[in-house]
Amino acid sequence: MPDLATIMTAAPVIPVLVIDDVADAVPLAETLVAAGLPVLEVTFRTAAALDAIRAMAKVPGAIVGAGTVLDPDLYTAAVDAGASFAVSPGLTDRLARAAADGPAPLLPGVASASDIMRARDHGFSRLKFFPASIAGGIPALSAYASVFGDLRFCPTGGITADNAADWLALPFVDCVGGTWIVPRGGARDLTAIAERARRAAAPIA
Repeated sequence: MPDLATIMTAAPVIPVLVIDDVADAVPLAETLVAAGLPVLEVTFRTAAALDAIRAMAKVPGAIVGAGTVLDPDLYTAAVDAGASFAVSPGLTDRLARAAADGPAPLLPGVASASDIMRARDHGFSRLKFFPASIAGGIPALSAYASVFGDLRFCPTGGITADNAADWLALPFVDCVGGTWIVPRGGARDLTAIAERARRAAAPIA
C-alpha cells in the first residue's frame, strides 16, 4: 500500500465523500480520477460506506481511503474492504495501536498542541488538522507548524473552493480535504463534479 507521504502529495485536494447509494460509487470514482483527483476519502457516515469503499477500490488509478474511522473495528473493516488508508477525526491509543499493527496508514486528526504532541509520540508525522476552520484556521496551524517543524498537515473542515488555495500555499500543508467537490446529495451530477475536480487539481497541472 502507498505510504502517507505518497498519498498526501498525489493531488492537492482529497475529496471527502458521503455516499448514500453504492450505485454512485464507481462512476464517481472514475470521474474524480479522470479529473486529476485520485485520492478519495469515503466517510463512515452512511450504511453504504463499506460497500462503496469495496467498489471504488477496484477503480484503476483510485487511491481509496476510509474516513471517520473511530475505532479499531472500523479500521479493520476498512482495510478488509480494500481501503489504502484510514482517516480519523482524532486519535486514541487503541486506534494508534491498530494502525501500527495494520497494513494501511492512518492519518489522525488533531486540533491542538496537545493533540499534535500525542500523535507525534505515537510516531505520526503526517496529521489531519480538524476541524480546520474552527480550530483556529490558518493562524493556529501556522503557529503549531512553527513549533512542530517536522510535521506535515492535511487541513479538513471548512475548506472550500474559495479558501483552499490559501491553505495549500502554506509550506507545511501537503493537501487539503473537502466536501465541496462532491456535496452530499450531488453524487450523480458528474459533469459538475468533474469541473470542480479539474479546478481543484489545477495546482498540480
